[in-house]
Amino acid sequence: MATPLETDLAKVGAGLDALDAPTASGRPPLWRRFVRTGLPPLIAFALLIGVWQALWAAAFWPEYQLPSPKSVWAAVAEAIESGRAFEVLWTSVSRAVFGFLTAVVIATPLGLLVAKVRVVRAGIGSLLSGLQSLPSVAWVPAGILWFGATPSTIYFVVLMGSVPSIANGLVAGIDQVPPLLPRVGKALGATRLAAARHILLPAALPGYLAGLKQGWAFSWRSLMAAEIIATSPQLGEGLGQYLHNGSSLNDISMVIAAIFLILLVGVGIELLVFRPLERAVLKARGLTGAL
Repeated sequence: MATPLETDLAKVGAGLDALDAPTASGRPPLWRRFVRTGLPPLIAFALLIGVWQALWAAAFWPEYQLPSPKSVWAAVAEAIESGRAFEVLWTSVSRAVFGFLTAVVIATPLGLLVAKVRVVRAGIGSLLSGLQSLPSVAWVPAGILWFGATPSTIYFVVLMGSVPSIANGLVAGIDQVPPLLPRVGKALGATRLAAARHILLPAALPGYLAGLKQGWAFSWRSLMAAEIIATSPQLGEGLGQYLHNGSSLNDISMVIAAIFLILLVGVGIELLVFRPLERAVLKARGLTGAL
């Protein structure tokens, strides 16, 4: 028979376990989720279009500098009807996805080495931080001189823009892992590879995911810079080239249409890929207040 002290301790332990466990909450209705997550961006977009229309109607700038939303939409609609929009979107998005996945394969073991090997961190840790702050457009002229106006230049610039961000994100995530977890894995006989796969990477997942998001943003920006500067028939026409063509033709509607398509891809990847991943990671850790 348990003593009163043992009973109280059991109650305290049960209460602490309940605090640590993620809270179970029912899934809200579809309309409520739309009002909470889908409606605010639509309202913000509508306000942006309204301000744009008002500035155009006030004629503060000439038409060749600030076109109306209608003329820009006409340029977008024309590109969609002719199939040009899908061609340039496919060219750029396929390049970005391939370059980003390659960067993940390179940056993940690099981040593990920097985080866990002191000599490697002392040697290239500051270099990675410096490369992350270096504008990606600075690599384009060097890439053209080394590889010519070829797809190799495009992928080189994408990798140089995204690898440091992903590696630094993983290093930051591993640095925040409680030291007790690797010690437990070592005590249980886990090898370094097994500890990295089953302990470090899962525990560092929030920081790693933040690095992946930033790495995608840097790879997309790097790709646009490379496509704008490096132009040749061998490269085809991507979104950057489409934007450059609009600037060469002094067609501001085409330029803003290209900017809209570039922004659309960035927002779409965030909402369809990284936002669900982030929510799943936070929910698994009981951090539902940030969802």
